[in-house]
Amino acid sequence: MPGVTLTDHFFSVPLDHDRPDGEHITIYAREVVATGRERDRLPWLLFLQGGPGLPAPRPVGRDSWLNRALDDYRVLLLDQRGTGRSSPITRQTLPARGEPAAQAGYLAYFRADAIVRDAELIRRELTDAPWSVLGQSFGGMCTVTYLSFAPEGLREAIITGGLPGLRATADEVYRATYPRVRRKNTAYYHRYPQDAASVRLVAAHLIERPAPLPDGSLLTVEAFQSLGLMLGTSDGADVLHYLLEDTWAGAELSDGFLASVAAFLSYTRLPLNPLMHELTYAQRSTGATNWAAQRVRGEFPRFDARTALAGDDPVLFTGEMTYPGHFDQPCLAPLREPAELLFAREDWPDLYDPQRLAANDVPVAAAVYLDDMYVDAAYSLQTAETIRGLRLWATNEYEHDGLRVSGGRVLDRLLRMLHNRI
Repeated sequence: MPGVTLTDHFFSVPLDHDRPDGEHITIYAREVVATGRERDRLPWLLFLQGGPGLPAPRPVGRDSWLNRALDDYRVLLLDQRGTGRSSPITRQTLPARGEPAAQAGYLAYFRADAIVRDAELIRRELTDAPWSVLGQSFGGMCTVTYLSFAPEGLREAIITGGLPGLRATADEVYRATYPRVRRKNTAYYHRYPQDAASVRLVAAHLIERPAPLPDGSLLTVEAFQSLGLMLGTSDGADVLHYLLEDTWAGAELSDGFLASVAAFLSYTRLPLNPLMHELTYAQRSTGATNWAAQRVRGEFPRFDARTALAGDDPVLFTGEMTYPGHFDQPCLAPLREPAELLFAREDWPDLYDPQRLAANDVPVAAAVYLDDMYVDAAYSLQTAETIRGLRLWATNEYEHDGLRVSGGRVLDRLLRMLHNRI
């Protein structure tokens, strides 16, 4: 590929790392190195993708942050277990595990702690030295897990938009999330005030007549509100605005609009996300998540479309939340029962060790996006104070996708901070 050489790697790792002689799964990773430097002794940089449930990016040359990383590193793009080409979890593969209880038991091994242990096995196969890690969003949370339980494997750590609350419960996370999402709605309607009337018309129509989508599911008003997930990205408000330009075909919602909505809302390509998202906040002291986003939503009545339509308030979009209605999609319907079991489980192991983080000696640099819709900046700043020696860049220059859209500037700044050049 222009500017880069790509190499596929496949690794066999235990499903349960505490039972190394038991069942194994396959983990895929793509090595990326600058053309002409294939034989150089470059340090490794492991990239941990956001999500959960997203595969690593598929490069098309020296694009985005990768262009800066390849100046100094040999990069490994890891498909975290259950995603991409790493023993993927889908509506076809998961039911093959057996009854819903067996499926839920299998899924319990797909959290950040297992991802980190996979990474350590892979590191030892590729190199005898500690490596660098770059974690974006959920990948940053995995990096904090790495610092908690396997810091000996790390030469340095870089985190963008992914410093978690170390002991925050799912309920606490969502109580902080809904007000942030409301502020993003306010900014959206300030940017595009004409859209307030358009959204009200669509919402009122869907309350009366939910619309069939191309995959066979129904577009309810709650599903329509889930389009707010895009408001946390740098161009999300604009994408949503343009989506609403092609809304009607006479008195019906247009096929083009419904096709675009279906493409955005579908979990066909990332079914692991709604299964695991709430579980990123489940630890020993937090108990069951129990559909936290749905329960906490009741504490914020302004997100109820019917209440908004009964008055003059704008209909608010929601954000990065998992709701029971998501499992009405055909790609998720077979996974509803194991999801119910997972969200009712109480005995989760801890993902972070605050005491070990307070004694950290791995160089760490982190970007906290102060206007981040997906990750609470207040929790991130608390965690930044906990991790000994962490070099912090708190900024409102970028949204959550700053690493992707900055053309390498975010990564370059953090590397310079890490190496004492700022």
